[in-house]
Amino acid sequence: MFELKYHTPFEWTHKVLEDFGTFLQDHAAAEKKASGMAMSMLSHYPDRIKLVKAMADLAIEEMIHFKQVLKLLNEREIILGNDQKDPYIKKIRAIFRNGKDEFLIDRLLVAAVIEARGHERFSLVAEALPEGKEKEFYVAIAKSEEKHKNLFVELAYEYFDKALIDTRLEEVLIAEAEICKSIPFTAALH
Repeated sequence: MFELKYHTPFEWTHKVLEDFGTFLQDHAAAEKKASGMAMSMLSHYPDRIKLVKAMADLAIEEMIHFKQVLKLLNEREIILGNDQKDPYIKKIRAIFRNGKDEFLIDRLLVAAVIEARGHERFSLVAEALPEGKEKEFYVAIAKSEEKHKNLFVELAYEYFDKALIDTRLEEVLIAEAEICKSIPFTAALH
């Protein structure tokens, strides 16, 4: 449906694999936050029937992913850890505009781009991992993220003019690329 403007180099996975336990902790936190974001959206827009149903389904799916990552942590005897502030999320949320419709458009499109970035990076992790259940898990997670990126754009099209959405999506993609370029690689999703 759309392409990211910045492509993460495969070298990013070196940081991830050097400290995979920390990456798993960050991944668990991201899944928790994604579930919370979906619940927040359905709470703020109860009149948007398709959005409410989609976000209810998404919140459940993200919590299932959280439980799956938690299982990987437990198998490695790694504690869940405290949620860390995510500089990527902080920077990308700063592009939200004021205004009822503008804010909803930006929430949907930023969520789409975050899911697209998750798809890209989880795919890289899957590629870097040796054969086994962790590799299979990250292949499945990457596919799920790709589906989510499309969901958010489809919801935006449902409620707003396609040309307006396409224009704003391009702006968000450009801003997100600059954000990615500015953040050093760590054993974290973003």
